[in-house]
Amino acid sequence: MATKTSDLLTAAAPETVAVVRGISDDQLDLPTPCQEYAVRDLLGHLFQVVVNFQELAARRPVDWTEQPDLFTGDWRDRFAVEAERVIGAWSEPSALEGVSPGMGMPQEVVGGMLLLDLTVHGWDLARSTGQPYRTDPAVVADLLDLVARLAPTARERGVFGAAVEPADTGDDLARLLCLTGRDPAWPSAG
Repeated sequence: MATKTSDLLTAAAPETVAVVRGISDDQLDLPTPCQEYAVRDLLGHLFQVVVNFQELAARRPVDWTEQPDLFTGDWRDRFAVEAERVIGAWSEPSALEGVSPGMGMPQEVVGGMLLLDLTVHGWDLARSTGQPYRTDPAVVADLLDLVARLAPTARERGVFGAAVEPADTGDDLARLLCLTGRDPAWPSAG
């Protein structure tokens, strides 16, 4: 079974998984476009996202304060496995129905937030570690619509930074990054 959300996640996740697999241990302390996070912190956050959003798909409560120890064993493979599991969780049509009891918003929006985290943080990690990052145009188009709806509240709550004026390149990923408060030219712009 599949949903629009799981189809978009299926398009987006492999690129982020490839970036995670490409991160070497000596890159874990590098800075990221998320000023409060080094690569290791952002990886920990993204791992927490792919685990917790499995529970959110099933409308079960999650504990965002619980920090899993990502960096034991083969953490790159564990991330890939959890990314596949989260796609599976959001492939159930019931995952997109109703309102999330834990998040207080429509389940479809919650699934979109997962897609946004995988995509934007995938770019963050790629940029931080000197890796290429490609996105599916359908993923970016869907996220541009979502971010336009979420941006005012997300900025109020400190989830997004102030919008950055995009360079006129016609690049939709750059527009998306700018709307979330990122400069697509990072780190040279900073």
